[in-house]
Amino acid sequence: MAERRAKLLELDPVWARINREAEEAVAKEPLLGGMLHYSILHHPSLDRALSYRVSLKLANQEMSEQILREICDEAYASEPDLAQAARADITATYERDPACHRYLQPLLFFKGFQAIQAYRVAHWLWQQGRRDLAYFFQMRSSEEFGVDIHPAARIGRGIMIDHAHSIVIGETAVVGNNVSMLHSVTLGGTGKEDADRHPKIGDNVLIGAGAKVLGNIKVGHCSRIAAGSVVLKEVPPCTTVAGVPAKIVGEAGCDQPSLEMDQLLRGETLGL
Repeated sequence: MAERRAKLLELDPVWARINREAEEAVAKEPLLGGMLHYSILHHPSLDRALSYRVSLKLANQEMSEQILREICDEAYASEPDLAQAARADITATYERDPACHRYLQPLLFFKGFQAIQAYRVAHWLWQQGRRDLAYFFQMRSSEEFGVDIHPAARIGRGIMIDHAHSIVIGETAVVGNNVSMLHSVTLGGTGKEDADRHPKIGDNVLIGAGAKVLGNIKVGHCSRIAAGSVVLKEVPPCTTVAGVPAKIVGEAGCDQPSLEMDQLLRGETLGL
């Protein structure tokens, strides 16, 4: 087991870094030793650690941790891209969130990251036709993290959700790669028709706190949605929209807004 673990660490730099950070954390704070061993150091790979963390968080009296862990293990074994997406999410959080100083923080402490990983397992279940189990994951994630993502929604990798309170992402929503969003964001529908009714968010988009994007509309690549905006119409690529209802107020201000995380509306961005 030790030899296999060492080989996996050599092949997986993200997992190797998380392990180094966990060992350093145990040395600095021995009282967290049990948590760090059970959550990280005990596991041979990142996918096994993710299974443990997700099942621990979502377990309740109706569904035991052991059953949920078996479901998660099955998902990660069947779809290796789940763990690959998690690696991209960890890296995205570390690079974009100034409060994240170590790779282990999202895995242990950040509910935005944990909620996205729970969604990814739920989405896998949905694709397998196991929809009641997928709904259970959605329900528990909403109760535990305050993040309600329908398991049918399609979400890319490199996702960073900062603070992650009161996030709602609807059934037919699509979120591209390398998207950043803050708390209280809604990607919602309009009306009650059972059809394609939710937003389609492009790559490298930044969605500010409290923004509401409603209806089957496109938000173009590399655009910015200002905090508190209500978006009801299509957003062209590389633009900034703001207001209620949101209007184009200028260019995005940079090539990849989701990476820069710059939410200020400056004069040059607004064309002033």
